[in-house]
Amino acid sequence: MHSAEVVAPVAPPFQITKAQDRARDMLISDAIHCALGGGARSGKTFLLIRQVVMRAVRAPGSRHAVFRFRFNALKQSVVLDTLPKVLKLCFPHLTYKLNKTDWFLTIYHDDGEHSEIWFGGLDDKERTEKILGMEFATIYFNECSQIPYASVILALTRLAQKTKNLSLKVYYDFNPPSKMHWTYLLFVERKNPMDKVQVPEPMKYGLYMINPADNIENLDPEYISFLKALPEAARRRFLHGQFADDSEGALWTVELLAQNRVLGQVGSLPDFLRISVNVDPSGCSGPEDQRSDKIGITVTALGTNGHGYLLEDLSGHYKPETWGKIAVDAYERHSADMVVAETNYGGDMVRAVIQAQDPNIPFQCVTATRGKVIRAEPISSLYEQNKIHHVGHFPELEDQLCAMLQSGYVGITSPDAADSAIWGFTFLYPKLTKRAEMGHFTPPHTNLSSRSASEREKRRMRRM
Repeated sequence: MHSAEVVAPVAPPFQITKAQDRARDMLISDAIHCALGGGARSGKTFLLIRQVVMRAVRAPGSRHAVFRFRFNALKQSVVLDTLPKVLKLCFPHLTYKLNKTDWFLTIYHDDGEHSEIWFGGLDDKERTEKILGMEFATIYFNECSQIPYASVILALTRLAQKTKNLSLKVYYDFNPPSKMHWTYLLFVERKNPMDKVQVPEPMKYGLYMINPADNIENLDPEYISFLKALPEAARRRFLHGQFADDSEGALWTVELLAQNRVLGQVGSLPDFLRISVNVDPSGCSGPEDQRSDKIGITVTALGTNGHGYLLEDLSGHYKPETWGKIAVDAYERHSADMVVAETNYGGDMVRAVIQAQDPNIPFQCVTATRGKVIRAEPISSLYEQNKIHHVGHFPELEDQLCAMLQSGYVGITSPDAADSAIWGFTFLYPKLTKRAEMGHFTPPHTNLSSRSASEREKRRMRRM
């Protein structure tokens, strides 16, 4: 359904605060990447939507995009809330039409031309691909602390529309997350989040921090009182607009992983009671499909000493028949007991792919009844008890673990490998994880006896 054309009603002239005026100066500076960070209700989204509309008005025929991680959140908070306010207060004589089928705003110009502002969620692959088939003069990432950096890079490939009156611009806004997040690396340290190398032209990256106190003229005083009453960590983020320390609320740290590492020396590993190959699926269609997350594939084991071991990380961009063979080969190589995958997101598909390779391989689905961080916490507690060890170094997987905070995941890429390993240890420690859901942490117990190397080989030969 398409709404009728609308002429924005006449409204009183819009006045911005002094701090918002300084933020606007940064937005129109020579910087290409312009970020507004800071506390809640400081006017960041309003300013940036206003800036996008201004650019669309200035350049007939131009196209612009506003992205958030979840489209439903973007629709409710921006398209149906902030956008109408901006149009009413700042552009009272503008003629426009909002398409609620494909979700874009058409702005009409006096010369018969029009401009478009498209709205999309980066979690919706089909819709994202449709939008990213176009080129844009402006891209705005709303609440980008929730957006993986890989999704940002993908969207930036479409910042390519050449117009008469505009230079290319990218806008960002965020409530400051952890200092591990890509927003801190890029806009504070001016480093490429992927390799931590200094960006070649730091002046292209502008940052202005703005907080609720800078927008006090437009807020109910009770709202500031509410923010002041928040717990300390939330108060620093949403009232004072401060980034959290690297390790604040982290479920894993570099030091924790290092102290639990073993390098597989002779005699350093026990016999294993159970071994699992763990698959965290994605929509990846092959190595060339960099838009999708990787397929997480890990091998985990439970030793006779009650300790867990991460043996391999085989994650990557693979098409189904390739990752199916990789998982089956790992199963055979380690004489594993089970292939494990999550039911909620592709478990049945994983079963079909694995059993197409070998119908006799045992398969078990694990079900996500809680959020990602809650599922990770009991496994993290085992690391803290020095009961889970990495047999070797797994840099990408370990970066993903360290980006899991109590407040959520703040990593640059999807935690595919980490999720896979967490599912593996969830399978190996069923009593621990079951009781963790009820609020109890109890060490695991098993009455299985260890398997000798000859027993493993006999079992493998029977499957051949």
